This record gives sequence, C-alpha cells and structure tokens, in this order.
Amino acid sequence: MDLDRLRKLVGDNGLEKIKKLNILIVGLGGVGGYTFETLVRCGVESFTIVDADRISETNLNRQIISKLDNIGKYKTQEAKKRALEINSNINIIDMCMFLDKSNVSEIDFSKFDYVVDACDDVNAKKLIIESSLNKDIKVVSSMGTAKKMDATQVYVSTLDKTTYDPLAKKMRKLIFKDMQKRVVVVTSKEQPIITEGLGSNSFVPATAGIFITNYIINDCVKID
Repeated sequence: MDLDRLRKLVGDNGLEKIKKLNILIVGLGGVGGYTFETLVRCGVESFTIVDADRISETNLNRQIISKLDNIGKYKTQEAKKRALEINSNINIIDMCMFLDKSNVSEIDFSKFDYVVDACDDVNAKKLIIESSLNKDIKVVSSMGTAKKMDATQVYVSTLDKTTYDPLAKKMRKLIFKDMQKRVVVVTSKEQPIITEGLGSNSFVPATAGIFITNYIINDCVKID
C-alpha cells in the first residue's frame, strides 16, 4: 500500500508508529465501519474486529461495508475482505460475536494500543470501557449518532463533559466518576430529533467514525 501522501504529513517515524498500532474495534456499523476503513487507509496493520451482526438492507443508507451483493453476510467477514482489498499486508482477527460478560475474557485488552467502542449496547460499552481502562489502554467510545442531522456538531470530548446525548447520559450512570475523565468520546451537541425509532443518515455516523480515527492517528504521532 502506497502511503507516501500520508508520510509527507507525519514523517517516517510517524508513519512507522501508525503501522505498528494494534487496534480493537467493537461494532462495525455506521460509526465503526468508517473508523475501520479510515484506519486501514492510514496504514494501521493490526486489528481485531468484533461484531455479531449480518448485513441487512437497512444498513445500505449508512454503513460503508454494506452493498447489495453482501446482504445477509457477516459484517466482520465482509469488513475483513474489504480491508484486505485495500492493504494486503494487514493482520485482522475477526470475531463474530456479541460481546458480553460470558465472552469478554476471550479478548486480551492489554495487547492493544487503542480500543474503539462503536457498539450501541450500554452493557457491552461498560464492559469495553472498564476492561480497557483497567489495563491502562486508551479507549475511544462512540456515543449516540441516531436522531441527528447536523454533522458539524459532532466533536471529541470526555464522557464527563457530554451534553444533549441520551446514550452518554446512560453511560455516565454506569461508569465511575473517576473513570469518566479517562474515557474519550465522540458525541454531538445537537439535541436529538423527536421521531419514531432510531432514524439515521449516512453522514453523522460517518463523521463520528472519522473523528475517532482523527483522534487516534493524531494522538499516535504527536510529539512527546
């Protein structure tokens, strides 16, 4: 994979740091799919991806891995296939499972440089956050992107500083206060639109996913 354009921005040392990253991504939907794609295109060469879902027709409006010809296939397998078509040198461990207390021990959080929580289940998010922080691993968690229409209001913060985000409110009740300042989140200042069901679009989740990559790459190459 030719990364010369990125090398011009981050230098040789920065690019080597990026290539050596090992990243866990839980959830490959509207947010996680874009995070995975953009990290792959930045040259990261080691991933573990976790998701239990199959691609459905309702994913076509917002999830980058979804296409008409892969409806019904597992997201992890399709995401891995797509990534290897971009960079054949990457190592991807795909785990087709719903993360919960019964299987979280199957993942060694200590081996990762960053953990991306892009799932939408509050109990799974709690497990991911606590498992990461207990091993002193940096975790970036996606808050709510449904019922939002203004991608310009997406921003990076910490869990304790979130506003107008119902999912973040739930998470603040589950995560100890001393941990909340250590949880980097991508959230939105936009008040949720009142609508039936979890309406969503292609651009707000995508923006959140790209913001996660933005945080990880810039944090990785920053000057100490």
